[in-house]
Amino acid sequence: MKKIELEIVALSHSITQTHSYAVVLGEINGTRRVPIVIVGFEAQAIAVALEKMNTTRPLTHDLMKNFMIAFDVELNEIIINDVQEGVFFSTLICSSSNDTVSIDSRTSDALALAVRFGCPIFTYENVLIKAGVLIGGDSGKIASSSVTTETGGKEDLKSMSMNDLNELLTEVLENEDYIKAISIRDELKRRNNKSQKK
Repeated sequence: MKKIELEIVALSHSITQTHSYAVVLGEINGTRRVPIVIVGFEAQAIAVALEKMNTTRPLTHDLMKNFMIAFDVELNEIIINDVQEGVFFSTLICSSSNDTVSIDSRTSDALALAVRFGCPIFTYENVLIKAGVLIGGDSGKIASSSVTTETGGKEDLKSMSMNDLNELLTEVLENEDYIKAISIRDELKRRNNKSQKK
């Protein structure tokens, strides 16, 4: 399966949900974005590494990096290889002088390590189809996801027309409110699935 390289394009705080953030991955040389909901600790771990901030004591991911370096283990790449019911699955590809291994990881942890090691982030087309959002162009062409990000406000989305939802999706993406974009994407997916069953 062909790997598609991604980069971190934004960390967005949820306006609608306390203590939730989205790390937004963008397709390199492409227009698709993958927002992944994470909690504050993981957002902080990624932000600290992105901003190259020095902490007084090592954070958990710094400790992990130091441990890997001490034992001559290199993080070559991370691969976001699946998404199921809104949960992303990732693999760390690590190597030492005599072996290369794949290690299962939470995606937020994998991203925090990728930033620290400066290694590439990859995914596959099936993940982009399930969880991607198209930026620019035809906003009606969005991919699906099952991420549930908020309990309130879903009734409002259910009462909107498909055109209104697509317009709102364009608006929230322009404002970089990726948490709300996930909810709108879910509602559009639900309706598309319902119309296909008829």
